[in-house]
Amino acid sequence: MTLKILVPHLPESVSDATLVAWHKKVGDSVIKNDSLVDLETDKVTLEVVAPESGILQEILKQDGAIVLGGDVLAILKPSDVGVEISPVLDDNDELDNPLTPSIRRLLREHELNAADIAGTGKDGRLTKLDVSNYIQQRTLQEAQVIVPKQSVIEEPVNEIELTTPAINLRPEQRVPMTRLRAKVAERLLQAQQNAAMLTTFNEVNMQNVMDLRNQYKTRFEQKHSVKLGFMSFFVKASIEALKRFPVINASIDENDIIYHGYYDIGIAVSTEKGLIVPVLRDADQLDFAGIEQSIVEFGDKTRSGRLSYDDLKGGTFTITNGGIFGSMLSTPILNPPQSAILGMHAIKERAVVENGQIVIRPIMYLALSYDHRLIDGRDAVQFLVTIKECLESPAHLLLNI
Repeated sequence: MTLKILVPHLPESVSDATLVAWHKKVGDSVIKNDSLVDLETDKVTLEVVAPESGILQEILKQDGAIVLGGDVLAILKPSDVGVEISPVLDDNDELDNPLTPSIRRLLREHELNAADIAGTGKDGRLTKLDVSNYIQQRTLQEAQVIVPKQSVIEEPVNEIELTTPAINLRPEQRVPMTRLRAKVAERLLQAQQNAAMLTTFNEVNMQNVMDLRNQYKTRFEQKHSVKLGFMSFFVKASIEALKRFPVINASIDENDIIYHGYYDIGIAVSTEKGLIVPVLRDADQLDFAGIEQSIVEFGDKTRSGRLSYDDLKGGTFTITNGGIFGSMLSTPILNPPQSAILGMHAIKERAVVENGQIVIRPIMYLALSYDHRLIDGRDAVQFLVTIKECLESPAHLLLNI
């Protein structure tokens, strides 16, 4: 009796996937839930795990192959081989700290015990990044060799190395785009070709938000077990502005305008593979703690490779924060089919005039890019002014006035 290892079901918006790499080879013993192969789509990377313990009998799709949902990737022969308990986990550890297949594979490959590694995920859970950092630190420690000073002095200089001319002074490397990067490029080009994109700017004095945050951040974290960041203020301010100007929350579908009666806010996140936009569903129903907790969860999922299609689907409005990279000003590009996107930037102390006096205030530039086919300049400007007012007077957000 054999089992077929299949490509998981792919949503309608995803036509195919690329087989990135096999983690096992023909003849290897595998344990149930071992990670067998990684598949990359234009949205997320998927892990295909072993449905049962056994021997990998045959691999039918090789690295780089394009596969569809339901395709047979390999043949597994179930057996009792390899079903012994892994030395890196015990029953209590598995119950208290559930691990993804990729994390279990890393622990097993490097003969590590999960209990020896501090988790930084939600509720102290172990992430793939935690394990990778631990392995890197251990490798560096093992590689440190104390060399007596005398031996270093007496070691002869290798004249050949000093006189050998350098080569390959103009190296080049050609690598194929990842599916995610290719999709990002396609969507960015689509946004510029299929929308009359325009950007309007404003600036916001962040002093009151910063004072409020500094005053309550300790109590907030103690009560909700999550830090109070700036993003929750911007999400709340954006929702208030979207309620006042529903056209900003709308989208165009051929000759129709779709007005969304809900607020699914996309939070743009930069990753090594490209830009992804996980979505806060019904963000208007979340309080500040709920927003911050959701953002932390998205970060954990991104680092550990657990983002799902459901996390990325839809969205009626997007917020992107270039300020974390030091950006002072930019024109964010629309995230189709959405009609607008808000760009946050770095907070810088600037000289401003208040009541006839020059004072120093923490200022952030805001940018709203929008589809001029649907949104008039007046609505766009007033939308941005509403966000500015909400942030400069946070009582608007707290008292809902």
